[in-house]
Amino acid sequence: MPEPVLSFTVQYAVDVPELSRQQLRAWALKAVQAACQDCPDAFQRAELTLRLVDTDEGRSLNASYRNKDYATNVLTFEYGVDPEGTAHGDIILCLDVLKKEATEQGKPFKNHAAHLVIHGTLHALGYDHISNDEAEHMEAMEIAILTRLHIENPYLER
Repeated sequence: MPEPVLSFTVQYAVDVPELSRQQLRAWALKAVQAACQDCPDAFQRAELTLRLVDTDEGRSLNASYRNKDYATNVLTFEYGVDPEGTAHGDIILCLDVLKKEATEQGKPFKNHAAHLVIHGTLHALGYDHISNDEAEHMEAMEIAILTRLHIENPYLER
């Protein structure tokens, strides 16, 4: 199977020097590769944008698109696969929420960031966790990807 092609854009609406474009892209690519192995015929290419935002922008987007008046850690817009086989999506990562959760959960900031980028990327590629079966499958994929990155299972209770 050929290596999936990833076009990945990062938009920094907030300053986060500890999360480089290269690092963010590497995490997203791991999720794209796992999705290609999981469903080889789903897409050949992925064009994704990751935007790092503050609480105000995160809250505004969550309110506008999900009618929920709070900032969430990751918000994903999946646009599907076009006729040429390219999956499109946008991933919004709220840095304030990410940092707060990492602290509260006793996780290293970068480990939590990796998990949320991978989680958001899988959503952008069509994965969801509405049903129990979907949730178990998506979580298993996330855990496997994170394990390869030497990051422990984020779903374990601390």
